[in-house]
Amino acid sequence: MNTKVWLQAFRLRTLPLALSCIAMGGFLASAAGAFQWNIFLLCVSTTIFLQILSNLANDYGDSVNGADHAGRKGPSRAVQSGAITAQQMRAAVIIFVILCLISGISLLLVSFGVNWNAILFFFGLGVLSIVAAIAYTVGRKPYGYMGLGDISVLIFFGLVGVMGSYYLFTKQVTAYQVLPALSCGLFSIAVLNVNNIRDIESDRMAGKFSIPVRIGKDKAVTYHWFLLIGGLLSAVLYCVLTYNAPWQFLFLLSAPLFIKNGLAVSRKPSHELDPYLKQMALSTLVFVLLFGIGQLLS
Repeated sequence: MNTKVWLQAFRLRTLPLALSCIAMGGFLASAAGAFQWNIFLLCVSTTIFLQILSNLANDYGDSVNGADHAGRKGPSRAVQSGAITAQQMRAAVIIFVILCLISGISLLLVSFGVNWNAILFFFGLGVLSIVAAIAYTVGRKPYGYMGLGDISVLIFFGLVGVMGSYYLFTKQVTAYQVLPALSCGLFSIAVLNVNNIRDIESDRMAGKFSIPVRIGKDKAVTYHWFLLIGGLLSAVLYCVLTYNAPWQFLFLLSAPLFIKNGLAVSRKPSHELDPYLKQMALSTLVFVLLFGIGQLLS
């Protein structure tokens, strides 16, 4: 087994984004005095397994459906390049489904004990997360090819990721947590949007109707600014509504990072956007860290 090839297929650069929503939930729980390390670490492991599962399924699905081909602008994918066979990738997807279930069930037992109603509800959310990770590009009608990926990202990287993890710590949630959850969700969509703008031509050829394919690059750039500004404004509104101290606005120090990303998406040709996926993901993580520190200092 070529370890380097598999690590590339895991797309480790996507992990900071996946961990951002869990970190946000953890920071909010800590500010509420309910943080527990065992719950947090199990949230992290479950999220990592889910993200890698999504990446592997995406590699397999895009290869099978033709979105990964020689004309694609981004990095070559494992199945499309022949570095990993389709059969090997299917086996890896099954392995990570099992890892997700083991880690997720352990998380629920640690968090809820024998509260079976809560366990069954969150187990259902977990199964939906697994299905969403696979069905994005796999199957007869993958929803990513219909332009529904943005909605899925908002739900799972935003609302479920932040509010769900917060609930695992605190056993309660309020309407206020929707706002930081929206911030994480909108920034996560922005990462996907950079990816889709980069691949707009190859996706169009493959019949993958992402949002940029549907509305064109110029409107996709406007959409990108909406996501960036919306993410920041959601966090500002949360801090205004829950105001305790100026430290809560520490996250605004991350604003130049998002402006840099927005300007790059606006000005650079599509084939030069690949580095800005990582930049946007890391910017989101920096935002979450600053937001969380501000919450703790307040």
